[in-house]
Amino acid sequence: MPGLLLRLLPFWVREPLLIVVGSVLGVRITYLAVHDHDRVAAGLGAVFLVFTAIRVHAVVRALRARRNLGPTTSADGAAVDAAVQAQAQTQAQTQAVVVAEPRAGAGAAPGPGPATPEKEPNAWGQAFAAVALFGALAVALWAAPHLMPSDDNASQPASCSDGTHEELPKAYKGTPHPVTGEELCEAVNRPGLAQLLGTPGETATTVSSTNNTAPLTDEKVAQPEASVTFDTYTVNVSATYNELTTDQYVNLMKYGNETDVRTLTVLGRPAVLSSDHTMKLEIDLGSGGSGGPVEEGPLARTLTVALDRSDRGGYCDITVWSKPGTLPDDSALLDIAEKVLPRIPERSA
Repeated sequence: MPGLLLRLLPFWVREPLLIVVGSVLGVRITYLAVHDHDRVAAGLGAVFLVFTAIRVHAVVRALRARRNLGPTTSADGAAVDAAVQAQAQTQAQTQAVVVAEPRAGAGAAPGPGPATPEKEPNAWGQAFAAVALFGALAVALWAAPHLMPSDDNASQPASCSDGTHEELPKAYKGTPHPVTGEELCEAVNRPGLAQLLGTPGETATTVSSTNNTAPLTDEKVAQPEASVTFDTYTVNVSATYNELTTDQYVNLMKYGNETDVRTLTVLGRPAVLSSDHTMKLEIDLGSGGSGGPVEEGPLARTLTVALDRSDRGGYCDITVWSKPGTLPDDSALLDIAEKVLPRIPERSA
């Protein structure tokens, strides 16, 4: 179908279009071939450039034929040559008839003169119109994705809210101004989170939030939690509303497996940085339905910050880890804390 439409177009419309399309595609494909070191693409780009050179040569020959009004052997300029030859033959026949007729007298009416050739369309005007049409089509194709609504949500960041609102446990009702898991998720799932982690090109793949209670507390201590997963890192944020101060938390680390412990202050609140390994659990979903033993997972880095400046009890944990075990700088955890903590109400007396 496109080939038929091209044949129906006039010579001075078809050829400029082919030249513009061939040159654009040839240069673009050649650039990509050089950038990606692709020999197949390089060959394809060369084909387009050679095709364009042939079309340019045909147009140049046709223009010379029109300027000299002489015959040409170009196959693409056949229509132009035919018109020139037909015009020359008509003029010759008319002059022969006039010469052969005898003069009837001085008062006799003069014989018909040579036929006035029809004015041919302006080749440059047709070429300019073809290029303008191609440019308009290119602009329309480029602007269509920006103007038309898109149904592809693959690049959209994951949302914290799923539209459901579960009833909070009783521990939340007895805690003054507790933050919920969804609120924690909205606090950490920020547009600049990947930038803070040092991976600005990534988008959150999955997010989750829960309104849990702290383990071994008989569901009396609220512990909301949110998690944001990227291709490289996973960020987990939790708030524990117990009576444990940061100093007491640091003392407990002496009996745990935490390493690289460092105390500091974040936004005027006592804080501590520590590292510990995550747990790795494999579940076999085959016929046996059995899972492997719990193993030591990759190393995680945690920043623990008190819920208030006076450190009256309770803390917020910000933990980052990755499957390969690589970790961002501690400055990334501090930057995340500065964005998340203002969204968590300080614990009142």
